[in-house]
Amino acid sequence: DNDNDGEHNKKNKTDEQTMTLLLRYKSTYARILDANRKFLQAATKYHDLSTAYLYTDAIEEDDLLVMLGKAITCAILSPNSAQRQRVLGLVYKDERLQQLDSIPEFQSHSSILTKMYLNRIVQKTELEQFESSLADHQKAIMADGLTIVERGVLEHNMVAVSHLYTSIYFSQLGELLGVIDGEKAEKVAAKMITDGSLSGSIDEMEGLLYFHPSDKDESSLLRWDETITAFCGQLNKVTDAVRAS
Repeated sequence: DNDNDGEHNKKNKTDEQTMTLLLRYKSTYARILDANRKFLQAATKYHDLSTAYLYTDAIEEDDLLVMLGKAITCAILSPNSAQRQRVLGLVYKDERLQQLDSIPEFQSHSSILTKMYLNRIVQKTELEQFESSLADHQKAIMADGLTIVERGVLEHNMVAVSHLYTSIYFSQLGELLGVIDGEKAEKVAAKMITDGSLSGSIDEMEGLLYFHPSDKDESSLLRWDETITAFCGQLNKVTDAVRAS
């Protein structure tokens, strides 16, 4: 019996070491993705790490919350897309979201995330606290003259505005968003229309942006995407648990 107990304890210790190594690898990989500005992938990895409590106690609860906060940071910085909306949904539904309000670094994260997930306009004043929490590589100015945050929030707000208006002048749009001037708003809108992340058209003569409601049932597609994402997330956790057993 003593031999069996010894073997069992030895196996448990090996399992713990294996899980610790796996989590360390995942954490390093998430930070590398983040540093290389692959924010959407980093957000997914950070959120996956933040749910490690479901299968191990190798990470402290406070550290798991920090991972959740970093997942939100990277999701907010990501370019607008259906996949980004899925990641926002995963974090929005996390029962620990409001706990981030007690951590100075992440105090504004839950409110901004909620607005983004629910397609509400985010005002420039709401971004100040969020921007102060960013690392240097997350504050970079891109080729279009916008910071990563400005571009991410502008793209989000552009989609949010499309739910409120059928058309809008770029001068009004820039003023409404409170982030940039009308000329830059037009450039961002043109890029989003070209890459398919915004359904609309531009009247350059009038300086007008027309929004075209999609024929697709986007809400049902999004629900389907979220179901698939949730399933994949659970599958990852089961796989990790099996590896550690």
